[in-house]
Amino acid sequence: MPARPQSLRLVLVTDRSASARPLPVVVEAAVRGGVTAVMLREKDMATRDLYDLAVELRRITQRAGALLIVNDRVDVALAAGADGVHLGWQSLPFEKVRALMGESRLVGASTHSPDEARRAAQQGADYVTFGPVFPTPSKAGLVEVQGVEGVAAARRGLSVPLVGLGGIDPENAAQVLRAGADGVAAIRALVAPEDPEQAARAFARAWRPSP
Repeated sequence: MPARPQSLRLVLVTDRSASARPLPVVVEAAVRGGVTAVMLREKDMATRDLYDLAVELRRITQRAGALLIVNDRVDVALAAGADGVHLGWQSLPFEKVRALMGESRLVGASTHSPDEARRAAQQGADYVTFGPVFPTPSKAGLVEVQGVEGVAAARRGLSVPLVGLGGIDPENAAQVLRAGADGVAAIRALVAPEDPEQAARAFARAWRPSP
């Protein structure tokens, strides 16, 4: 099932350590503010706890008409009725995941170079995240910062939606979109603020036409 760019316009990637409040509270506020997809990414949670959280987030996102995507854990994604799963370089092989998820759910992939983005699309990914676009603590020293030039290079010839990720906030999101991204994803810019609803609304200016 092709991912619709509109459904990946503003993606909240969870990190419960970045907020003083429970994730469901943060997510509910953020989707009210305009978040269109939530990626559940809590790698240190026990399976049952992750499943319980996924079920709760599924209820919240479903009511809001937003997507729920589970990072890496195909079992949790299926059990919780999520809209898709997101794969990294240590995940199960793509073809195995597609066989498990079927064609009705999304399978996305993390990519960190234009070549990786194109390879993921060729393998059948419904969308890719691309980055880090800007410096970010979570990727410091691990992968090379791609910049908006990298976004533009990755977009050329890419047949699936591209979501920019890494150091993106309301002030620089428009640059990422102008470079060719179909959407942007954020962790701290959406999870850490005291008012996630207003934080999400602040991203809206990125989609306004330049004066």
